[in-house]
Amino acid sequence: MLRRLALCVAVLLLGTAGAGWYLYRDLAGRIGSSRALGDGAPKSSGGATNILLMGLDSRKDQNGNDLPKDVLEKLHAGASSDIGGYNTNTLILLHVPAGGGRATAFSVPRDDLVDIPGHGKDKIKKAYGLAKAETEERLARQGVTDHDRLEHEGREAGRRAQIATVRAFLGVPVDHFAEVNLVGFLHIADALDGVPVCLKHAVKDRYSGADFPAGRQTLDGPQSLAFVRQRHGLPAGDLDRTRRQQAFLASATHQLNSAGTFADPLRLLKLTDVAKQDLVIDEGWDLLSFLRQAKNLSGGNVRFTTLPVEGFAKHHGEDVNRVDPDKIRRLVARETRPEDGRSAAPTSGDAPEGGSAAPGSPVGTLQPSPSSSSSTVESGSGTERSGQTAPMMDGGGIPCVD
Repeated sequence: MLRRLALCVAVLLLGTAGAGWYLYRDLAGRIGSSRALGDGAPKSSGGATNILLMGLDSRKDQNGNDLPKDVLEKLHAGASSDIGGYNTNTLILLHVPAGGGRATAFSVPRDDLVDIPGHGKDKIKKAYGLAKAETEERLARQGVTDHDRLEHEGREAGRRAQIATVRAFLGVPVDHFAEVNLVGFLHIADALDGVPVCLKHAVKDRYSGADFPAGRQTLDGPQSLAFVRQRHGLPAGDLDRTRRQQAFLASATHQLNSAGTFADPLRLLKLTDVAKQDLVIDEGWDLLSFLRQAKNLSGGNVRFTTLPVEGFAKHHGEDVNRVDPDKIRRLVARETRPEDGRSAAPTSGDAPEGGSAAPGSPVGTLQPSPSSSSSTVESGSGTERSGQTAPMMDGGGIPCVD
């Protein structure tokens, strides 16, 4: 759910790394790290990089400890740290092509019904929590009682399971990953001194705490969290929440440059503090090297695309999204091929499956296939597409959403 938050965290982190060697060394030495990827994991070829961004809907800190009550109140996400569990309500695969060209961020709807290794079919968001609980139960049966060990090994198992599930579902390697929890989203917005968003209609939702007028506005941390968590009262429900998250990240990365972040020492320190307390990355990620490859991500050179949903159903009494894994793998493979290996943009009547914009085609000119649901948000373009092109309220370069 921490929608497009994890992407923002990664971009923020990369930007701060480029601000100076001292900040980079301080960050690299204190940021959370994980071995969940493993040495034998398949890697992308040709210099491209795939990064899985995971946002946990957890009301606990990185060590599994309860968040303070005053923080829970700001989150407007329930009065108990036990709510939310360890579902990965935000899943984004960020594909950065070789040479640091235009990146594509594939949002995976959290309720997609997929195969989870060892657990059969279930919502993709559950892979992390199922593996974490299973590992902790096994260790407890062996007599392990140390909280820190249980939490560490449980989370590592959860990360491995979530990565493996997404990798199999999308059919592409995962080179690196970044994980952030619920409170990290609030910290990011506050570190940026607010993030501008644009709403097509006024909203008021008691569940998320979202209460905003129509039009462009700047949200602080708690407001930003309410903005990306709302799904009640939106035309497409959870899929609209995904678009909210994409729009927020597009705006937040835009804010990095427009607010003079990289020339403001105080703001840089705030951002590095966010990364240190809220972010976990894989142990082998050389952030400074990646920064050189992806230095233009904060300039709005990212396209956010929601993977298609074929319909809706019930599974063990829960609402789920029906998906076509083969179609999704073909779509992702096509969109991640090197530019010189892609086919020409389709002519009228040859829209690609799922409605994902073809390379080189103008935004808003393609329609999705009738049985699927998809959306694309162009970072910095002010254009969002859901089903078909719709008039956008002027957001001054900030995507307008429901």
